[in-house]
Amino acid sequence: MRLRRRVSPLKLAVLGGVLFMLVLVVLQRDVSGGIQEPWFEDLSNRKERMLELVRGAVNNLAFQIPGQPGTPQLPAGGEVDKNCPSGFYTQAELKPWLERPPEEPHSQGAGGSAFQKDNLTPDEKKEKEEGMTRHCFNQFASDRISLHRSLGEDTRPPECVERKFRRCPPLPTTSVIIVFHNEAWSTLLRTVYSVLHTAPAILLREIILVDDASTAGGCGVYQERR
Repeated sequence: MRLRRRVSPLKLAVLGGVLFMLVLVVLQRDVSGGIQEPWFEDLSNRKERMLELVRGAVNNLAFQIPGQPGTPQLPAGGEVDKNCPSGFYTQAELKPWLERPPEEPHSQGAGGSAFQKDNLTPDEKKEKEEGMTRHCFNQFASDRISLHRSLGEDTRPPECVERKFRRCPPLPTTSVIIVFHNEAWSTLLRTVYSVLHTAPAILLREIILVDDASTAGGCGVYQERR
């Protein structure tokens, strides 16, 4: 019996990329060799524009990595632009809009712990079942967990936690857009507070909530249970 060798998707992707680049090189040589067909020239121009975009993206990433090629240097002669200070952002400069309030260690969900509640009353069981039906997750638990809860220790790799960012050129500001549809209000509000508790205030321009055709009647007022 003859066995067929399976080619992995990664090898196929690499092979496809190599063939694509070879075709572009051949087309570029044909265009530069005197072929005047408009579609050849258009394809070559598109390739050049794409390569230029890639080079620009790489350069934009490099400026945040100290010591890497392409990192902007201060003007010669020791001149310092007052609008573009030297050095790196400090932790104080990157403080969030809101400091997370102290959390009761034994409260439900504190530090990323699981929500535990046994012996539910009939009304609580009904509320839990309705939340599961409406949102396909445990809204009953979400409504009883603090909007400001912490998820415990920082799990990012050390190189991410210790990374520094140059003040010049400055980091861009950003808008956070949250799209929701018939969302449980406790989870939606917790998402907003998560942004306020983590995003640097000097970089956070706005939080935009977009209601994507919700049909649930009335938003009501969420009252956090403590």
